[in-house]
Amino acid sequence: MNYVILAAGEGKRMHPFTRNYPKCLIYIGNGERVIQRMVRMIQMADPSANIYVVLGFKHHEIIPFTRGCHVVINPFYSVTNSIASLWFVQEALNDSVTIINGDIIVSEKLLKAVMHADILPTIFFDRTIKVDGDYNVQVNGNRVSIMSKELDRYDGEYAGITKLDKHSAMLLRKEICSLINDGSYNEWYENALVQMILSADFKLYHYDISDYEWHELDTVNDLLYAKELIHKEGKES
Repeated sequence: MNYVILAAGEGKRMHPFTRNYPKCLIYIGNGERVIQRMVRMIQMADPSANIYVVLGFKHHEIIPFTRGCHVVINPFYSVTNSIASLWFVQEALNDSVTIINGDIIVSEKLLKAVMHADILPTIFFDRTIKVDGDYNVQVNGNRVSIMSKELDRYDGEYAGITKLDKHSAMLLRKEICSLINDGSYNEWYENALVQMILSADFKLYHYDISDYEWHELDTVNDLLYAKELIHKEGKES
């Protein structure tokens, strides 16, 4: 399977700490940085993994920690969003693919659950988060109804992970190219999935990860919780 790690952004929500330092290079525990840990975990869990890493901000500093990966640069990272980063690596959408936001910290158990999920296409979300979510998900039965940062009521928070089979990956590639051609390059790539749901009744499924540990690094508090997760895993191993 292909894996895409989106790590081109500037991490502005963690300024001043990330003003001159990529968020994905923060030490997270056990001598590893955020992106270094994710790459290692994927390579260990799936030795045949074909990993693409999309970089932008301070990419020269990050590249040494992406050994064994295809590195793609989004040179317009400062004026675009993740939809543009995924457009730059659209070749990865020619086959089944797991797309992971570069500021996500997941437990080893959760990564294995993602890899073994067999109902595709699917997004991973946490039903326990119903207040102050970032990018949120409303579901209807086993399907996603809509996802957005603007939802007032929702069933959980999107965890920054999407897994697609080959057919749905190619549909997403087509939709992303269409949106980019229309000038919509400063959007989240997940908005393309929502557009597919609204315009073509695209069947997107969901997987509740509330039984697993994960964190999105948006604040210093998030970093503290993520380090606690890593510390606990180290004690258990």
